[in-house]
Amino acid sequence: MESARPARPEDLGEVVALARQARSELAGERGAELFVGHDLPPVEQALTGRAVFVGCIDACVVGYAVVSTEGLRDGRHLGVIHELYVEPGARAVGVGEALMGQVVAHCRHAGCLGIDAVALPGMRETKNFYETFGLVARAIVVHRAL
Repeated sequence: MESARPARPEDLGEVVALARQARSELAGERGAELFVGHDLPPVEQALTGRAVFVGCIDACVVGYAVVSTEGLRDGRHLGVIHELYVEPGARAVGVGEALMGQVVAHCRHAGCLGIDAVALPGMRETKNFYETFGLVARAIVVHRAL
């Protein structure tokens, strides 16, 4: 049965391994090199000071999500999904949905006005997944390589 819960210290090794797998899976995607080099800190640093959840099938950790709440200049807060990943063989069975449930609950509890996440160009499944939870584009980052 699929589920999600806050990560525990004993989950760290599995989360780090999944994060490395997620980063390697991005290789070759448009925008991934800068996303990994600019937006994603090294794995261990990415997990520090942020809420981390794990997605499970039975007791086996097969996914994770990393989220933070960021203060805005007007005093309100925004939830930011930094990473959400489920192993390819465990997708489309409800693990990602369970992780999003934890993320949404965390952000609501923190009083966030909304949640942001990144879907790289061409990663339609990721975009579609987020859209099922009501996340829609609010900005597009454009870039020119030199």
